[in-house]
Amino acid sequence: MIEVKNIIKKYSSKTVVDNVSVNIEKGKITSFIGPNGAGKSTVLSIITRLIKKDDGQVIIEGKKLEEWDKKELSKKIAILKQSNNINLKLTIRELVTFGRFPHSEGRITKEDDKYIDRAIEYMKLKDIEDKYIDELSGGQKQMAYIAMVIAQNTEYVFLDEPLNNLDMKHSVEMMKILRNLCDELGKTVVLVMHDINYTSCYTDYIAALKDGKLVKYGKTEDIIKKEILEEIYEIKFDVREINGDKICIYF
Repeated sequence: MIEVKNIIKKYSSKTVVDNVSVNIEKGKITSFIGPNGAGKSTVLSIITRLIKKDDGQVIIEGKKLEEWDKKELSKKIAILKQSNNINLKLTIRELVTFGRFPHSEGRITKEDDKYIDRAIEYMKLKDIEDKYIDELSGGQKQMAYIAMVIAQNTEYVFLDEPLNNLDMKHSVEMMKILRNLCDELGKTVVLVMHDINYTSCYTDYIAALKDGKLVKYGKTEDIIKKEILEEIYEIKFDVREINGDKICIYF
């Protein structure tokens, strides 16, 4: 489990994360939702030690975040940020190989190849693994970067807006893959999500942020409710149950 306790982040006089506390359950998908500027990506960056918090604690499996050795932490948690630009002439396979660096430090072994192959196949990229990154569509690039994260083989996987650049078909495939990472491989997946219906159908827990504060946290079925969503997003919602899933209508 990851325990987030009263974390605060300020930029000058503006507080972008304001006293946020949340527990991230092992083996589940937790999604952070909320309007733009709510602090979702900043919380992920603090948990994964990409940026420093100003106050509060992050405890990963009983150990404070700052006590983790950098190399050991990179074997425990992986993160893919919103924008990823590698200005090198790399194939998909070469990119995915970067995911093994915390384990191999550049000296790829047969064990590393096993995880690289599995990640490429998991993301359905085997047929194009020798294509160069700059030849790919936006959606294919996104799948390749997520394959790199999967190859890292960490217990915790953090993805900031993983459906960026994906069409409907690939968005569904992506969410099924993330669901399987939990259900089949026992990973813990933490997402920043904008699409409320993918969130509703595929995730276990929801942390809802607004103006830097955590306004709601709980099981998905307890958060996907008309009055809660209207409070978070300040628009009208209609929530209907279709084939056992709660579907939000807000157009």
